[in-house]
Amino acid sequence: MVTSSPDEGEEKEGPVIRDKRRIDPETGEVRGAGGSGEQAAAPPAPEAPANGGAKADAEEVSSLKTQLSERLADLQRLKAEYDNYRRRVERDRVAVREQAVGQVLSELLPVLDDIGRARDHDELTGGFKSVAESLEAVTGKLGLVKYGEKGEPFDPTVHEALMHSLSPEVTETSVVDVLQPGYRIGERILRVARVAVADPDPDAAGKPDGDEAGDDGE
Repeated sequence: MVTSSPDEGEEKEGPVIRDKRRIDPETGEVRGAGGSGEQAAAPPAPEAPANGGAKADAEEVSSLKTQLSERLADLQRLKAEYDNYRRRVERDRVAVREQAVGQVLSELLPVLDDIGRARDHDELTGGFKSVAESLEAVTGKLGLVKYGEKGEPFDPTVHEALMHSLSPEVTETSVVDVLQPGYRIGERILRVARVAVADPDPDAAGKPDGDEAGDDGE
């Protein structure tokens, strides 16, 4: 409903009344939103995703792959460190065991020397022989190895030369007598072998045989 001012010729400010009826009384048509005669604008249609969306997805996939590679590298590094730690612990455990056993066996070496001398003099008989053989068997199970034999090449890392001579019967520096056998456990030397060694005689090759010397004398 529209109301007019009492004095039509005089303009005065007054309340403004808007017609918010849903149906236009003149045309009978439904008005747009807001009750005005103007038709409400339709909401804009959603825009189709541009190439930027696909690019963002590709970047996200690349980032995830990078993170996965980093985590995999971390796991591989941790596994390698654990494997090294396990090997180090096992190596230390074996070394500690060998050291402990070696200390015990070192104390038994003089007893084994006495057994060896008694065997050389045919004095290892009766009950003493059984005890000696049992002791040697036990030390062998613990890893004790006796070494040092006549005729083997001289090795300064495992032999100690107490006597030295020249011999025409050897072609290299060799052990000609074992004064005291050596013992080792694994790669560890408990006691070096004390030996007598001989070097090749440089004059032996130039000396004539006895028959040849006699023929020359005639």
